[in-house]
Amino acid sequence: MTDRADPPAGALLCFDGSSDAAHAITVAGALLGSRVATVVTVWEPVAVWAPYDPAALMSAGVSRLASEDLGLDEIAEDIARETLARGVRLAGEVGFQASGKLASGKAWRAICEAAKEIDASSIVVGARGLSRVQSALLGSVSGAVVNHAGRPVLVVPVAGDPS
Repeated sequence: MTDRADPPAGALLCFDGSSDAAHAITVAGALLGSRVATVVTVWEPVAVWAPYDPAALMSAGVSRLASEDLGLDEIAEDIARETLARGVRLAGEVGFQASGKLASGKAWRAICEAAKEIDASSIVVGARGLSRVQSALLGSVSGAVVNHAGRPVLVVPVAGDPS
């Protein structure tokens, strides 16, 4: 029997290409220091898109059919891969030993599943700075991650946001 402990799992850094997500990774680099991390980028297949506009409800079926003909899921996945590569580069620039993970589905759920899969020590996510009303109408990825992750979550507010 040995006293050797397994190395702690790294942080999961959420990156969607936005300036808020880039800011969150930069702040995490300053707070967490040099460590192993996995950058996750989530893309949503057309089949899981939720129409928020009542008019969109009527055309949702047509949109899904058209997405297959147009290859929208493939395009979205390619863009997500490019976004993930930028996130991994950024994480490396701020001191992380970063690898990447591409996930698909609803963003908050895919983030929580990725964290569980890699046994992340923590999750870092940027906040959009939405008002309570906007969050109620559009949903809050960071809020859902905090509520469902089952592990520490660092929510980094919008750069320059005093609240």
